[in-house]
Amino acid sequence: MDNAIEIKNLCKYYENFSLENVSFCLPKGSIMGLVGENGAGKSTIIKTVLGLVYPSSGEINVLGHKGIPDKEVKEQIGVVLDNYGFYDGLKIKDVNRIMKELYRQWDEKQFQEYRNRFHLPDNKKLKEFSKGMKQKLSLALALSHKASLLILDEATSGLDPIVRDEILDILLEFIQDETHSVLVSSHIISDLEKVADYITFIHNGNIVFSKNKDELLENYGVVKCTEQDYKAMDKTHVTAVRSSRFSYEVMIDNKNEFIWKNKDLIVDNTTLEEIILFKVKGGMI
Repeated sequence: MDNAIEIKNLCKYYENFSLENVSFCLPKGSIMGLVGENGAGKSTIIKTVLGLVYPSSGEINVLGHKGIPDKEVKEQIGVVLDNYGFYDGLKIKDVNRIMKELYRQWDEKQFQEYRNRFHLPDNKKLKEFSKGMKQKLSLALALSHKASLLILDEATSGLDPIVRDEILDILLEFIQDETHSVLVSSHIISDLEKVADYITFIHNGNIVFSKNKDELLENYGVVKCTEQDYKAMDKTHVTAVRSSRFSYEVMIDNKNEFIWKNKDLIVDNTTLEEIILFKVKGGMI
């Protein structure tokens, strides 16, 4: 199997929110960034993949297992969430002892290596750890039971840039093994632009796109023009528009074809963050 995660037509209905026909695949050996505003559905997707939430309909395949992951599949998944999961009165030695009971493939030596790398103190209780230290501990735990899939849900939010860079470096190291994969949701799009191979953008419970990041940056662009230019242009590859009193900004999803059809207009390169903001704040085409 070439995909670590396959989701097809996933739906989940709540009273005030619904996921609608969510479909995407996470290839093995790659990192996928899951992006979208608060309440878009990112955490619901992740909870469904982890078996914490049951879908209303649709298909999920995680590490070759169809449906809700069983205990054997969960052993192969390392999870880092924004909400810290251990009692604050514990010390690292206590956490290590708990994990040895939970995971058959718990690697105490590897855990100690990460503890040393992250400079996590043995003699302090977890309540004395900073948020960054707690997130590093969570990542060390996720990486110390021979997981082949890492899932991180807003795990870098609120952390300083140095700690975030450390975590991103670990993710890149993790996928050097081509059987490993990462699904990471984040509000910090610039972080995902550094490490992600694929970007899945969800808006109001619907997938806007799920694409290769490099292809997105290669194909997308922005045209700044007058209202007259906008009305006259071929709009085949226009995906979103922002307008002001005197000018238009137009998002294009195929720069080469657009330039060929609109030779008098200049298409500027764009960033992943700008693509997302256009989709959210610009007029959707």
